[in-house]
Amino acid sequence: MVSPMYVCLCVGVTDGQIREAIYEGCCSYREVREATQVGTQCGKCACLAKQVVRETLTELQVSQQTTLAYPVEFTAA
Repeated sequence: MVSPMYVCLCVGVTDGQIREAIYEGCCSYREVREATQVGTQCGKCACLAKQVVRETLTELQVSQQTTLAYPVEFTAA
């Protein structure tokens, strides 16, 4: 098991808490910030927090695509 990494020291938010917020339904950095308060104090953690959000959303998207029996594609009619 990997140890949690503190992303925001001001508020005490870890990368695991950011991922958990996404698993619970947050779909953007803004929503994660509202849910966890990450980046609301000094703001030095915003770049790293956004990176964790981006990576986690990408991982979720890839895992959802691989669990489908067939690839989903949408085309404009």
